[in-house]
Amino acid sequence: MRDYLEPFQELVGIIARLRAPDGCPWDRKQTHESLREGLMEECYEVLAAIDEQDMLKLKEELGDLLLHVIFQAQIAAEDGDFTLAGVLDGINRKLTSRHPHVFASGEAQDADQVAVKWEELKREERGQDASVLASVPRQMPALAYSQSVQGRVARLGFDWENVGGVIEKLAEEVSEFQNAADQEQREAEFGDMLFTLVNVGRRLGISSETALREANRRFYRRFTRMEELCRERGLSFGGLSFEEQNALWDEAKRGVI
Repeated sequence: MRDYLEPFQELVGIIARLRAPDGCPWDRKQTHESLREGLMEECYEVLAAIDEQDMLKLKEELGDLLLHVIFQAQIAAEDGDFTLAGVLDGINRKLTSRHPHVFASGEAQDADQVAVKWEELKREERGQDASVLASVPRQMPALAYSQSVQGRVARLGFDWENVGGVIEKLAEEVSEFQNAADQEQREAEFGDMLFTLVNVGRRLGISSETALREANRRFYRRFTRMEELCRERGLSFGGLSFEEQNALWDEAKRGVI
């Protein structure tokens, strides 16, 4: 335990020192709100390191993310709102109370049963009048938010019997999109189509947010390879016909995973 407690306490001390009256002017100026964009950026950099399976980068990015957690807690402590110790006590209690099959006399046969029990315990903590969806942050990326709310209601039994039913619903949504009468209806139907597609992924154990990130990465790698091929051959990509561009795309796909 000493292996990480000492550097953790050192980091807490460094942040407190930076925020002190004779500390760093930039750090002293920061607020909960001013740090929001940086916090979000660090979260995405952690995700990028995981996607790239770069463990050295992941170690570094987790450190940057931890810095933000401690920074936010330091500001709150200075304002008299809460302390870092309160943050730690809160998450410790939450983890032990939501894992009675580990820390108490509860039982769980598999991961699915754990997930169901987790939702039941969260509902008890929220109170009976609170929606099961209320605690899902609306600031999440839209695909991830969609998958999260669909997963929560599914654990309460509001779900299709099998993925075939969801795929049939997707076909229905595609038809409604194609038959939309105006731009407003097209946008609404397009949203329904995306929502249902996320549901298909959820039923198949696919994270829509991760799948789209990977698709974006593949497109980036392949398109930049097309640009390289054009430079090597003295061609202007914009000057190629659509058919020539597609042929170049197929060539890039064969060479780039």
